[in-house]
Amino acid sequence: MKLMPRRTMAAVVALTYALTTAGCVTPPQQLYYWGNYQPETYSYFKNSETPQEQIVNLEKTVQEAQAANRSLPPGFSAHLGMLYLASGQADKAQSAFQMEQTRFPESAAYMDFLLRKKPQITSGGDVP
Repeated sequence: MKLMPRRTMAAVVALTYALTTAGCVTPPQQLYYWGNYQPETYSYFKNSETPQEQIVNLEKTVQEAQAANRSLPPGFSAHLGMLYLASGQADKAQSAFQMEQTRFPESAAYMDFLLRKKPQITSGGDVP
């Protein structure tokens, strides 16, 4: 019986270790909880659901994210705010815009713009 050279033996041991421990590694968790956000956004642009139906679905996503202690993605609260405006819920829209601005400061300029336009929006003007 012939013995393996030390280098080959070390390589076999290292490969065996790598293969056995690779199965134990859990994949990294996504940074944000997306839920049904992407399909709902698509539905918004296709007008396949009413704003109220989309609000119900996105509010469910908010609850799921809170239950899982996960963050919602950028734009989520702003989109929900736009849906609130479309359904005549200006106060909820304002809260959603403020939440977006708090969580994602880079959205401040646009959220400030929408918050300044709120009186025009609630009096029947178009959403910018």
